[in-house]
Amino acid sequence: MKKMMIMGGLLGFGIGVVTDLVKEISWPALFLRACVTALISGLLFRWWGRVWLSGLKDSMAAKAAEKQSSQSAATK
Repeated sequence: MKKMMIMGGLLGFGIGVVTDLVKEISWPALFLRACVTALISGLLFRWWGRVWLSGLKDSMAAKAAEKQSSQSAATK
């Protein structure tokens, strides 16, 4: 999850900087907004990473259960 949060933070910071450079915001305000965007983006990436991993685990568990039930049905 650390990697997802860092990646989200970097992406959010970059988006914040580019957006504020286009708007021609002063540097202190630009930095503050980019930091807030990095925080929000990092938290969203962490949440999405957890949802993705739980879905992946559920899918793998369902696939293993299906394989086990098909093997037990084949032996009967």
